[in-house]
Amino acid sequence: MGIKMRAMIVNTFGGPDVFEAAVVPKPTTKAGHVLIKISATSVNTVDTMIRQMGPALPLSPKAPAILGMDFAGVVEEIGEGVTDYQVGDEVYGCAGGLADLPGTLAEYIVADANLIALKPENLTMREAAALPLVGITAYEGLQRAGVKPGQSVLVHGGSGGVGHIAVQLARHFGADVYSTGSGDPQLAMIEKLGATPINYRTESVESYVLKYTNGAGFDIVFDSVGGANITNSFEAAKLNGQVATTVSMVELDLTPAHFKGLSLHVIFMLIPMLHNYHREEHGHILKALKAITEAGDLKPVLDETSYSLPDIGKAHERLASGQAMGKVVVNIDP
Repeated sequence: MGIKMRAMIVNTFGGPDVFEAAVVPKPTTKAGHVLIKISATSVNTVDTMIRQMGPALPLSPKAPAILGMDFAGVVEEIGEGVTDYQVGDEVYGCAGGLADLPGTLAEYIVADANLIALKPENLTMREAAALPLVGITAYEGLQRAGVKPGQSVLVHGGSGGVGHIAVQLARHFGADVYSTGSGDPQLAMIEKLGATPINYRTESVESYVLKYTNGAGFDIVFDSVGGANITNSFEAAKLNGQVATTVSMVELDLTPAHFKGLSLHVIFMLIPMLHNYHREEHGHILKALKAITEAGDLKPVLDETSYSLPDIGKAHERLASGQAMGKVVVNIDP
């Protein structure tokens, strides 16, 4: 009998109650990978989509599956060819939970060394586990949109997982940042993160474009809401402006984008994991996020709740409820 580990698995896809406690074989290290003892993981919207949709979503793993993508933990073993890490290193990353990559709802993961980085020293394990997917997404979106000091950047959904990181990174890159939200707690959080809050329920796009850009439009619109809201992004962008969206699975009339000459960037950060395509880019971004975090310009906001591994269904419910402020984190250590 090999060594075993605790995990939460899904044998069928569906509601938050599909998770089952299991004891499964502990994974073994392989070339180019490291074995990590996981301290914490966080829940992302894509995790809830995979759990719910299963085979209807092309990136889902086959059941029985271990879901979960983000993690922070400690390196236990080094695979052949790995030179950047050693046993005992505290690391973080987004490295599993889709396609043929087992996830983080377990005590251990064998992660591609290109998909991880040393954990920011000024973050706890819980905070570090909240950062990888949303951090990489926000960083990639702003970089592809060509963010520069002095630009005006509008972030749609600035109190959400990706949005609250995009607000902080846009400020770090020297932009003048504005962000939409609704309700006093969301707007207060946006302001605390350093952006000018805009209540999208009470202010029309036309009115806030006039108010904050004199009618010219924003240099960059980072849309973490997506769907039908992309039309609002087109309206808010300046002539020849940049729109980055993380949720573009929608049929849309591009006519407004045409008449403004907009550039549209679709951000799908799972591509390196799914297709084993330039995975080292994720490692580079995680290193950059570490430096930005340690410089004091970035800190993930954690939801007030705290869950342990057996509570993963409740953690999924919390994220889906829309009540969470910041990232929902799950402790893997007992």
